Amino acid sequence: MRFVLWTAMVLGLLIGAFPAAAQDSGRVHAIVVQGAQRIEAETVKTYMAIAEGDLYDADRVNRSMKALFNTGLFKDVAIRREGDRLIVQVVENPIINRIAFEGNKRIKTDQLQTEVQLKPRTVYTRTKVQADVKRILELYRRNGRFAATVDPKLIQLEQNRVDLVYEISEGQPTYVRRISFVGNHRYDEDKLREVLQTKEERWYRFLTTDDTYDPDRVTYDRELLRRFYLKRGFADFKVTSAIAELTPNREGFFITYTIDEGGRYKFGKSTINANLKDLKVEDLQPLVTSEEGDWYNADLVEDIVQKLTDAVGTKGYAFVDVRPQVNRNFDAKTIDIVYDIQEGPRVFVERIEINGNVRTLDSVIRREFRLVEGDAFNTAKLRRSRQRLKDLNFFEKAEVTNVPSETAPDRTIIKVEVEEKSTGELTFGIGWSTAVGPMIEASIRERNLLGRGQDLALSGMLGTKRTSVTLSFTEPFFLEREIAAGFDLFVTDSKLQQYSSYNASSIGGDVRIGYRLTEPLRQDWKYTLKQDTVKSVVTTSPYVLDQLGTTVTSSVATSLLYDKRDSRIDPSEGFFLRGSSEVAGLGGDVHLLRVIVGGGQYFTLAEKTVLGITGTATQVLGLGERIRINDRLFLGGDSLRGFATAGISPRDMNTSDAIGGTWSMYGSAQVKFPIGLPEEFGVLGEAFTDFGAIGPTDVADMSAVQQSSAPRVSAGIGASWKSPMGPVAIDLGIPLMKQSYDKTELVKFNFGTKF
Repeated sequence: MRFVLWTAMVLGLLIGAFPAAAQDSGRVHAIVVQGAQRIEAETVKTYMAIAEGDLYDADRVNRSMKALFNTGLFKDVAIRREGDRLIVQVVENPIINRIAFEGNKRIKTDQLQTEVQLKPRTVYTRTKVQADVKRILELYRRNGRFAATVDPKLIQLEQNRVDLVYEISEGQPTYVRRISFVGNHRYDEDKLREVLQTKEERWYRFLTTDDTYDPDRVTYDRELLRRFYLKRGFADFKVTSAIAELTPNREGFFITYTIDEGGRYKFGKSTINANLKDLKVEDLQPLVTSEEGDWYNADLVEDIVQKLTDAVGTKGYAFVDVRPQVNRNFDAKTIDIVYDIQEGPRVFVERIEINGNVRTLDSVIRREFRLVEGDAFNTAKLRRSRQRLKDLNFFEKAEVTNVPSETAPDRTIIKVEVEEKSTGELTFGIGWSTAVGPMIEASIRERNLLGRGQDLALSGMLGTKRTSVTLSFTEPFFLEREIAAGFDLFVTDSKLQQYSSYNASSIGGDVRIGYRLTEPLRQDWKYTLKQDTVKSVVTTSPYVLDQLGTTVTSSVATSLLYDKRDSRIDPSEGFFLRGSSEVAGLGGDVHLLRVIVGGGQYFTLAEKTVLGITGTATQVLGLGERIRINDRLFLGGDSLRGFATAGISPRDMNTSDAIGGTWSMYGSAQVKFPIGLPEEFGVLGEAFTDFGAIGPTDVADMSAVQQSSAPRVSAGIGASWKSPMGPVAIDLGIPLMKQSYDKTELVKFNFGTKF
């Protein structure tokens, strides 16, 4: 009996021990990492879904393996079980020692380096290499080379390092062979091709990539077509498709745009509906510049919306929403527009996020914004901020958008995405002009010095008639305010033997400061200290001989510019007014007052045909002394075509030397127009009439002086060409009204290049 009881007890103990033994044998007592060199074993364990002491679970082991692969640190991972141990065998991905590009000629290595994800001293992964290869191919496709291939090669080094080499075969460019349109009735294909940025392949487009296929450019061309038609009354226009077909030999593309022009509309009635307190509609109505009966123009509608938004904003309404309500009359083919002005939602700027700037400081970008954190959001100010950012010319791309905040419904986030471009310029130029003669120019400039937006430039010119060296520096935000401050140092030497039988030199410098009083109104101040020398006189004229010697000028000048032009460089609409005064006599030898007033108005007569009317008047007064020849006024050359440089001036009747006047006025009425060549040639014709007059000289003895304040007038034609080698201009001017002693010049020619 006792034997039976002892047997049962032993069996019970054994049976009770089996589950514990079985359970204990299912646990992972240790995780052993093998093959790791740079990465600590404990770091490997942190990525795993199973840890020491956990029950062995095949699913968790599989998840651990995936997690280790997803780190991108390992080329291979194997996990096996040995008793109560888990063996993790890893093969680390190598570290990239160097990345090189071979075979790339069309795209610079610097550009490729900024595009690829992998960098030196990072972990090599096949996935990232494949992504980089895809990105490089995309760059070549954007440059019109669809036959390009990229083959990544690895060069094994010691200590598990590699050199990564991208072997590139660029292939031949893939040109746009033909651009066709389907559905166009109002405008022929030649006219529509001029609208597009993409061009058909031609021999003379060897310096541009516009004739290579770029899918993004085609998308942009669709928008250009839409704007073209909407500006001309086709309010229902749409591009139904844009198909690019690659030729069988992969050497060219045929692009076909299918469009629906729709009907053409004219402006009907344009009214304003405003439901804001104390806002008078009659005060805003003059801003609606569309005329009933004119062809509908979507650009003009957008411009009116902008003007109304700005005008209402200045009246104290921070939150305003101007929406044009378009009502089509299909029978009469007219469009009535009601500009509905409502109080917009109360939204404030939560923050401004800036991305993409590597070198340019955030503060340089932020200071261009008309909005700051906490301000009432204003779309007009956002558009102005976007334009100011683009006007910096620091960025290849500058996109400014706003998105709702996730934290509050009355907040918005302004997102700024920029892509920097090179702002350094090293130029060398050769050229010729009627004023300077043959010349060589060289300059070095950095427009965004140290990423602070500062402008530093050193330039020099060596010509047969003029030599100069100039050093300039500008700080656009002096003392953290929107005040531009800077200085210039200069040395010039001019050979004026042809005009006045003497040479002149000048050395000196100035300090300047400028600021905006309002958005279109700017004021500038400048202090100048310079030394002028009249030398090498080769005439018997007493009016020139008594000017020999050196003088020092110390002057202060101020100027005002009111500018409402649509472009300062190539205006087509708007006007400007300019006035300045300069007082010399704060020390130095020269005492005078100089006053200059001028202005201009530009009109678009037809597409790409612009009339510009400009004029300038100058008066120089001696303060207790006579005006020296260096400070007198001369006309001709650039200021009045048809006459030679300094060709209009009081003269010594015995020697014909120009001795200059005390006041002058000149102006021009000029029409620029296309002459039928493709737009990308950059050739414009012009017809002009110039006019001017000059006042008497300031000398003691007037007995041998020829002078007349009678008006001079010339007229002529010319052409300008933005050539690949630089700007070229030629003018043929014929004097219509002149004096017998004036010097004329039939042809005025300027040529220059920079490379």
